[in-house]
Amino acid sequence: MKIVGKYIDKNRTGYVTLRPEDDEDIWHLYNLIQKEDLVRAPAIRRVQNVSATGSTESHRVRLNLTLQVSKVEYSSSGAPSTSADQPSQTPSSAPGPPSTAALHISGRVTSENQHVKLGAFHTLDIEINRDIRIEKTESWDSIALSRVTESCVPGRGAEVGAIVCGEGSAAFCLLSQHLTLVTHRITTSIPRKSSASGTSQYEKAMSKFYSMVYDAFVRHIPYGNPGLRAIVFASPGWVRESVYTWMMNEASRRGDKLLAKSLREKTIKVHVSSAHVHSLIEVLKSPEIVAQLKETKFAREGIVLDRFFKMLASDEMRAWYGPDHVCLAAERGAIGTLLISDDLFRSSDPKTRKKYVLLVEGVQRKGGEVVIFSSMHESGQQLNQLTGIAAILTFPLDVEVVEAEEREAAEEAEKKREEQKRR
Repeated sequence: MKIVGKYIDKNRTGYVTLRPEDDEDIWHLYNLIQKEDLVRAPAIRRVQNVSATGSTESHRVRLNLTLQVSKVEYSSSGAPSTSADQPSQTPSSAPGPPSTAALHISGRVTSENQHVKLGAFHTLDIEINRDIRIEKTESWDSIALSRVTESCVPGRGAEVGAIVCGEGSAAFCLLSQHLTLVTHRITTSIPRKSSASGTSQYEKAMSKFYSMVYDAFVRHIPYGNPGLRAIVFASPGWVRESVYTWMMNEASRRGDKLLAKSLREKTIKVHVSSAHVHSLIEVLKSPEIVAQLKETKFAREGIVLDRFFKMLASDEMRAWYGPDHVCLAAERGAIGTLLISDDLFRSSDPKTRKKYVLLVEGVQRKGGEVVIFSSMHESGQQLNQLTGIAAILTFPLDVEVVEAEEREAAEEAEKKREEQKRR
């Protein structure tokens, strides 16, 4: 993401003009734009002209529109798949994956022009490399400002390419700071080795499968990108070893020195329990990945979440989750690490967002660590299943005791109010 223009005063009111450059930037914009914001971006509008003779002519015009946001929708079109009947074609080069993210912003037009009336309803389709101006009707909070800063750090992009595979299936994924993108899937049937002829058919089918994996890898994993720090082959059983060996041999046979070098220097092989994409959470917790990527955001998410679950199993008085309980722990200054999903900051209710912003700021002021999980990573989705918020406490607290203290304090406050009314 690039900052094209920015003006935010001491009261945190103002605007930011950004230029998204990839799918991750579209995700950042989705997290930045809220209901009632003013958004200005390019749009295409169909215009009808009526001639003197009464005939009409329709054509499209490109213009800039400013909307007051009423709805924001993010979508990912998902990965295309390849079957044995529709093999992919190997390109001569290894381009990055195409854009799959889409952001649609709906609202009423707030600035009239010759083609669009004031108050007309419109939907902006946000595009990569097109500037978008965001102005907050109230103010920019700390979470929004930190996301702007984070999204514009140079050198971002996919840091891990992963293939999660089984016999006859493979999912190709790219992991960046905030997104897990499944760029391609392969499925093909593999016959059993029930006899000598069955063994021959099995070997032919596996050879065809390996070839499909190789072609898809070249197309969908930017292995020559210096920013790609690791290439992960993950599978149950032995499949990851055979896929890696076949790809190394094939790269040597085809004379692809760049691919062979990338595989040799960046590959990490990880055992997982299943050949499904959700097994990536196991990949992120593996010692090999932790050692190589321990300072990256998505690896940190996996480590912290694993630590929370271990604490929940061994010392539950130091592992709290749920909005009410976590807020109680924060009031007592007990939070050492706050785990919170970015889903909670996208609430359509400004009061709800403000509640969580204040919670984060309060934990940070008291010296606690805050880890904001991306709901587009497997770890973030796991946290969402656990209410989207959790905390590792610095000292044990009994939930029942704390709740009883809260009730007693509320009753005492109510008694004081009643006494003041009698006076």
